[in-house]
Amino acid sequence: MPRPIQATIKASALAHNLSVARKAAPDAKVWAVVKANAYGHGLVAAARALEQADGYAMLDFEEAIRLRLQGVKKPILLLEGFFKAQDVPLLVEYDLTPVVHTLEQIEILEKATLAKPIDAYLKVNSGMNRLGFTVDNVRIGWNALHGHEKIREVTLMTHFADADGVSGVADQLEWFNSLTQPMQGPRSLANSAALLRFPQTHADWVRPGIMLYGCSPFADQDADDLGLKPVMTLTTEIIALQNLQAGERVGYGFGFEATEEMTIAVIACGYADGYPRLAPTGTPVLVRGERTRTIGRVSMDMICIDVTALPEAYIGTPVTLWGEGLSADEVAASAGTLSYELLCGLAARVPVVEVP
Repeated sequence: MPRPIQATIKASALAHNLSVARKAAPDAKVWAVVKANAYGHGLVAAARALEQADGYAMLDFEEAIRLRLQGVKKPILLLEGFFKAQDVPLLVEYDLTPVVHTLEQIEILEKATLAKPIDAYLKVNSGMNRLGFTVDNVRIGWNALHGHEKIREVTLMTHFADADGVSGVADQLEWFNSLTQPMQGPRSLANSAALLRFPQTHADWVRPGIMLYGCSPFADQDADDLGLKPVMTLTTEIIALQNLQAGERVGYGFGFEATEEMTIAVIACGYADGYPRLAPTGTPVLVRGERTRTIGRVSMDMICIDVTALPEAYIGTPVTLWGEGLSADEVAASAGTLSYELLCGLAARVPVVEVP
């Protein structure tokens, strides 16, 4: 028998969250961000559930081609563009829209022979200082793309560093608008946080990511308040029970010591399944819908939880690690990380079940 752990992916929740994005930005088209295997949810299944999006945004040529081979006809945006001259024919063959963010990419395009026209995005570095053209070279990039006979439409793009934080978007947006004011064309600015909080960033295309998967982009506002539904639910079962006396300890490094008589359960999940190894004692879990806590260190394959107040807990009782009833955001915050990491980190050995 397989280990009693699985991730359930709910397609209807993906579709619902996309509708929340559309309602928040009704005048913009939507790139559904499905990078990193759709944030760990399964690329093809997620794309199918998000079929009402106007296009899909991702990083990998392999994933983009996979969608095309599955019959996807909608636009596909490559968020880091292309990397080598030999990538350019793939843009044409599979009708992919690259993000162009360096002069080196411009040089590759100028030397390339494109068999048919493609669209392109020009990324502007508005202050995040990762990718994008700056005040020194953005005009060069803009003119080069517009001067290429096989580039159809050029969309201006930037990315906000703190749309979910105290800085907001004002400074970056002002810089972007000032820098690109002479350049006429569609624009794509808003990630999930900007989409939800800053309507002035919606422009022509928005790029929701984490919100599509039912998690909040904000530390101070939970997903329920935003009307989002969890898409992935990670569940397992109790596989053993232990009765402890005061002073007895649990797990590697004796990371937990009982201060009174208690009952603990061992569940079939660990960091090799994608659960955060640094989740401390007290990280929430649900046992048959009842809230309790982890205790001791997370092991590779097992976690111990406190079931002292849950006398009906027994071997085989279901446990929810995150998802319906327990937000991945809360679990991640307890572990000192983000829900993005939990979702993307789901291990290949965990069976995934897709439900409507």
